[in-house]
Amino acid sequence: MIITKTPFRLSFVGGGSDIPSYYREHGGAVLSTSIDKFVYLTLNKRFDHSIRVSYSQTEEVDTVDQIQHRIVKAVLTKLGIEGGLEITSMADVPSRGSGLGSSSAFTVGLLHCAYTYKGIYKSKHDLAAEACQIEIDILQEPIGKQDQYGAAMGGVNFIRFNEDDTIDIEPVVSPHGVIQQVEDSLMMFYTGITRSASAILQQQSDAMASNELKRRTMHRMVELASVMRSELTASNVGAVGEILHESWNLKRSLTEGISSGFIDDCYDAAMAAGATGGKLLGAGGGGFLVFFVPKERQPHVKEALSHLRLIDFRFERQGTSVIFYHE
Repeated sequence: MIITKTPFRLSFVGGGSDIPSYYREHGGAVLSTSIDKFVYLTLNKRFDHSIRVSYSQTEEVDTVDQIQHRIVKAVLTKLGIEGGLEITSMADVPSRGSGLGSSSAFTVGLLHCAYTYKGIYKSKHDLAAEACQIEIDILQEPIGKQDQYGAAMGGVNFIRFNEDDTIDIEPVVSPHGVIQQVEDSLMMFYTGITRSASAILQQQSDAMASNELKRRTMHRMVELASVMRSELTASNVGAVGEILHESWNLKRSLTEGISSGFIDDCYDAAMAAGATGGKLLGAGGGGFLVFFVPKERQPHVKEALSHLRLIDFRFERQGTSVIFYHE
């Protein structure tokens, strides 16, 4: 039996610039962190040659071709695993349409499981690259590449997406205590709404391809990733809220469906209660809201958003890992 543990990610700024149609022309950058909410994948040999896959549904099939779960089918096909195993997944938070990069974390964790099953070592960077290949190239999902690298590598990172398809990952280096101050100032709430990231990202990609104003908006969002890194290096923690606020207002202007009346009302209520900035995580439309809130104002924001579920979390620094292995 093999069990992998792979973190979800929280993207601060630059999301959307990791879509190939954008970064191959302009280059992209995001600043993100992995958090202590995880997806767990288990892989175990079965007595017979059948395959059992358990997620929100349960499949029992005779061959890989019969598997309905597209990522599971793609991973097993890529690695030439034919059957005689059981795969299960569990997650700490809702894993569909959450805005936390859940599908990519699942892909990274399953690849980690499957390669371990075959006795093959893969670096975290390789796992992220192969997860991108499966989701973007094989399954043709119109998504970006930040989620795979955030889940695989772990930590607070500045990730640059270059025009030649290479990716540079640089840990954010700041004076002692700065990252903890950021952690202590963040509040995350679950909206209870799930959505399809693929549909929203496709609309966003189409809008940027045809509209120069939208492209300039994304250019500024990429700049803000560098600005935030510089402010953290300079110990200017208070700037994080302002950067999140500017970035969210830019992002919501890219296309319809990123925000909604309900989300706007929640955001405005948090800002009125003392938040200095925030955003809806992921592509938009639902999932989790995160706000930067000075400690003394956090009770007021909690009260203002009492109709939403407050999620306790901390940053995570390890990335994907094998937490159990028994032949």
